[in-house]
Amino acid sequence: MPDLATLTWPEVDAAAVLAVPVGSTEQHGPHLPLSTDTDVALALSRRLAAARPYVVVAPALPYGSSGEHAGFPGTLSIGQDAVELLLVELVRSATLTFRRVLLVSAHGGNEAPVRQAVTRLRAESRDVLAWSPSLPRGDAHAGRSETSLQLALEPARVRLDRAVPGDSRPIAELLPALRSSGVRAVSPNGVLGDPTGASAAEGVALLDAQLADLLASVAAWLDR
Repeated sequence: MPDLATLTWPEVDAAAVLAVPVGSTEQHGPHLPLSTDTDVALALSRRLAAARPYVVVAPALPYGSSGEHAGFPGTLSIGQDAVELLLVELVRSATLTFRRVLLVSAHGGNEAPVRQAVTRLRAESRDVLAWSPSLPRGDAHAGRSETSLQLALEPARVRLDRAVPGDSRPIAELLPALRSSGVRAVSPNGVLGDPTGASAAEGVALLDAQLADLLASVAAWLDR
């Protein structure tokens, strides 16, 4: 099914599931574009729609809760409260047309506001599901996995000559400093992981695995 933004109102199928890609505009090291999370959320939503014709894809939300990346030029954050309110109001509006709404969130910093929004919406008897792709452990941000994903999606936008390791310690070890002082305090280049060895082939395999998980999650949701 085409993206929602390309349709006229008589062409909208109210029986469709509306998939909303939820991303961010934030630094992803010196080698990946600020749109990385949004690109991944949109790509997975479109792949879902290609596999399941009852899914229509909403315009992506390119802003999220990215305060931990403050201090890196280009990062635009609207904070957790704004993300939660935006999603609540958006889904309230969407459910005037669509029976079900799927939030495909590819930015870890959106986890809490997305969860809180879903809780509020379900309390209003709105049929909404939130899903997020997973990355291998030890590869938290702008490392090998996200670099491989972008090489699979938009290779011309990856500056491989600038892809260097950041802080590769386990995220659990970094969390106290990240929460108190942000990413820049632990990784001056903004990378949490090591992008060395990233490849488009690895990105395709990761996208396939993420899509399989998304398809399974949607199938279980619709069967309930």
